[in-house]
Amino acid sequence: MWFRSWLERLHRTGSKAGIATPDKDFVTQADTNMAKREPISLAMNTRVLFVCMGNICRSPMAEGVFRHMVRQAGLDEVVRVASAGTHAFHLGEAPDKRAQAAVAKRGYDISDLRATRVKERDFDEFDMVLAMDWDNLAQLQQLAPKPSHHKLQLLMRFATEHETATIADPYYGNVQGFEQALDYIEDACNGLLELAKRRATQVAAA
Repeated sequence: MWFRSWLERLHRTGSKAGIATPDKDFVTQADTNMAKREPISLAMNTRVLFVCMGNICRSPMAEGVFRHMVRQAGLDEVVRVASAGTHAFHLGEAPDKRAQAAVAKRGYDISDLRATRVKERDFDEFDMVLAMDWDNLAQLQQLAPKPSHHKLQLLMRFATEHETATIADPYYGNVQGFEQALDYIEDACNGLLELAKRRATQVAAA
C-alpha cells in the first residue's frame, strides 16, 4: 500500500537524519482507513446515466442490470449508476410492471426506482450519458451544452454479441419485446463493465 510504504520510508529516512518521525501514536485511525481504501481512492470514477424516453422501461432496466453487475464486481465505490428520461410523461412512477417482471426473472430488482427527467446538471455530473435509440440521442444532443456532447453515446456501442445499434422501445409491444430489450441491455452492460474495470484498474495501478 502506498501509504504504509511512504510511512516506513519516512521513518527510516528521519531516523538516519536525526529528525522526528511518525510513531504508532502519530498514525491516526483516519490514516489507517486511508491506507485500507487506497485502491479505491486512486481509482478513476465512472458515472453512467442511462436514458430512454419515459424512464419506465429500457433505462431503468439498464440501471438495474448495470447496478447489479457493478456490485458483483466490487466496484460500488467507483461506479455511479442512474437513469432518466428525455420526457416527463411518467415522473415519479415505478418502472413498467412488464419491465420489473422481465428483470426479476434474471435476478435483478428495479422496484425501488422512480422515473425522473434528464436535467441540465446531469451533463456535468455524469461521464457517459447513454441513449437507447437515435431519437433519445437526438433529444440529448438538443438538451446538452456543446462541451458535453462527447459524453453522449448509444448504449449498444458497448455490445459484443448483438449487432443492432439501438434498443427498441417495448412499451407498446408484448412481453417478448421486454425480453429482447433485456438481452441487448445485458450484452451492452457487460461491455460497459469491462470499460469501468479498465478505468479503475489502470488508475489504481498508476
